[in-house]
Amino acid sequence: MPTREVPVRYLLSAREQQALQRLLSSRRSSAAQRSLRESSDSAKGANRNAFTDLDEYRAASIRVSLRLFLASYSGLKIYDVLLQRFFGRAPETSKPRRFFKSPNFRLSLSLSALLFLHRTLHRFFLRLRALLSSTDERATSFRRRNPKTTQALTSRLTPAVGASASSLALFIAPADQTRLSIAIYAASRALEFGYNALPDSGFIKSNKPKWLGSWCMMPLACAQLLYSFVFDRECFPAAYGGFILRRSPEYIQQRPAEYPAGREWPSTFDIADALGRVSEAKWPKFTSPILFPAASYAKSRDAAIAAVAPVVDPAHPAIGNLSCALLHPSDPSCGRTFVKYFLSAFPSTARLFAMIYSAFALLRYKAFFASPAASLGRLGGRIAKTSLFITAAIGGAWSSICMLQRILPGHVMPTSRWYVSGFVAGLAGWIERGGDAGNFLYSARMAVDSLWKVGKKRRWWKGLAGGDVLVFWASMALLGGVYQRKPEAVEGPLIRKTLGLFRGDGWVDRATGVATKEKERELVHKEE
Repeated sequence: MPTREVPVRYLLSAREQQALQRLLSSRRSSAAQRSLRESSDSAKGANRNAFTDLDEYRAASIRVSLRLFLASYSGLKIYDVLLQRFFGRAPETSKPRRFFKSPNFRLSLSLSALLFLHRTLHRFFLRLRALLSSTDERATSFRRRNPKTTQALTSRLTPAVGASASSLALFIAPADQTRLSIAIYAASRALEFGYNALPDSGFIKSNKPKWLGSWCMMPLACAQLLYSFVFDRECFPAAYGGFILRRSPEYIQQRPAEYPAGREWPSTFDIADALGRVSEAKWPKFTSPILFPAASYAKSRDAAIAAVAPVVDPAHPAIGNLSCALLHPSDPSCGRTFVKYFLSAFPSTARLFAMIYSAFALLRYKAFFASPAASLGRLGGRIAKTSLFITAAIGGAWSSICMLQRILPGHVMPTSRWYVSGFVAGLAGWIERGGDAGNFLYSARMAVDSLWKVGKKRRWWKGLAGGDVLVFWASMALLGGVYQRKPEAVEGPLIRKTLGLFRGDGWVDRATGVATKEKERELVHKEE
């Protein structure tokens, strides 16, 4: 191949070169068209066996890695611009950074290096496995002298597990929240797909109770998240908290329209801090300043309690607990407050998920037009179940505070009962059992992230430098092994195609091919 064509191979594949040449040739003269056809034929002949030639495979790996770098870097920049312009997010630092030291560049470089190294290592171990399995005299001698090493290197899982060493490229990315989130996400999906790959007749699945499912992660996740929201807010995911607080209309009191403009009103986090202080004070009773003006909470020595005096002081005199006066000051009935919350929060939550799920449904428009009635029924059921689950979980977290006040004395589990409240709220996951586990897995990942940060803050454990990268390495090894042995255990065609791209197979779904081969085998057995 001429030297001038070498750089083009790293940008365009042979098929893309031919398509570009045809497009350009349609606008050229006949002499130029003949020249372009000749060069196209020569390029076609040179690239006929693209993925059997080592140089061409390396060129394809560089090409797809460059495209991933450009796509990820552009996407991260656009994301930052949108956050700053439309959501008012301030830039992380006011000092301009060099291009090569910017977080977006390092993260994009890390992902592209990961892709290139994974494809290279996977091909290397494939060729090594084929060489050691051959009848070559040197391979035979090596197998005889090193039986255990040969057994390890010729295993079906060796290319997938060996290629996971490319995960070390994640060290290029900044050691921040993004890298930790990537590691936790990869670990959760690896464990999920590893469980799917277990045999149905095995000990774990055959002895699993019918009620046990992915929804059971929700109570544990909510218990950790609610406790960290009250006492360790810096370890709590901000986006998760913002979503909950925006959908708590009856429990988080907003500034009244008639409230004087010159006076301060407590923020949502002031209310959460005050709840934490109330629990640390062993849940004291409420003394109404309306009946006893000297008991105004604005005079409290506790700054957190004094900050919420505009909410608590005018509370209904029939309220008996300080926490109730803080959560629903205008209504002394805890049960009626929960009903009012549900009636006001459910419609807005349903509208939100209707927009989200309808947008995803448009991506499967062919299936929708094939059976519109059934598709609308499934869409409506999914929206209703998810909205009911989210509303019940948020309302359960707040209302369970009042419930535990009636069941437990103030000195019993004063702060630990926040775990109980979160657990009770998470039981709402039963509503969406058997459906999409995405919400449960997302909450579980947020809870693991929060628990890890709380443990470091309270010195329950020490963080290992680069520990998130090691977790990601182990997760990639498990993902690769599962995809090699049982590709249908990896849920989602997009994830399977991405793993195929990382292996160098191309944008293909191996689960479809495996299913086709199994059907062919069944037909052969039936004919026999």
